[in-house]
Amino acid sequence: MTHPLVRAIRHTVEGAGDPQRALAQQAYMKSAMPYRGITSPELRALLRPLLADPRLRPTDRGDWEAAVRELWDGATHREERYAAIALTGHRTYRPWQDAETLPLYRHLVATGAWWDLVDEVASRRVGPILLADPVHVAPVVRAWATDHDLWLRRTAVLSQLTFREPTDTELLRACIEPNLTDTSFWLRKAIGWALRQYARTEPEMVRATVQEYGDRLSPLSRREALKHL
Repeated sequence: MTHPLVRAIRHTVEGAGDPQRALAQQAYMKSAMPYRGITSPELRALLRPLLADPRLRPTDRGDWEAAVRELWDGATHREERYAAIALTGHRTYRPWQDAETLPLYRHLVATGAWWDLVDEVASRRVGPILLADPVHVAPVVRAWATDHDLWLRRTAVLSQLTFREPTDTELLRACIEPNLTDTSFWLRKAIGWALRQYARTEPEMVRATVQEYGDRLSPLSRREALKHL
């Protein structure tokens, strides 16, 4: 049976949106999955009462994760996957944002496999869990940094994107260095982005790191890292 919350979300988004905008969104995102044509603010407004409704609320961690997976895996339009990410981050389920949830986020990253889905999970879901419990989560992030999956490696690199002062620089380097020779635009962009963000806190450290990496750092990563320095 379809989870009541999943059913409500699908019904709500199915009746919303702009077909012309949907075509433009799909083309811009280069997405095989179609859009409904709902803007981000519109989607948040549609989801707000559904996610807050106690009658639709998952009853426990297992029920919540099952609802997320059902909404994500059964998505016919991209807004349903955005809704699944919103469901993972709703304040009601904050107690379940811990190391036990990492397999779920691994699944979202590996099957989402595109920046609009992956980056939110990396910085807004995996990142806070890492910050709260580095002892258990840092080893997982280190392992993802050398995984065969490109998007898990991007997630590892971007996991500390919002940290600033609490950034674990040893972990950041451990995520960047195995990927310095990767030719993927998505890895090179992520490396530069991660360094650029940390440069807001420790500009001299980032300058020194860029100099140390030398030619191992791609021109794209270098430009991104030094963009505001």
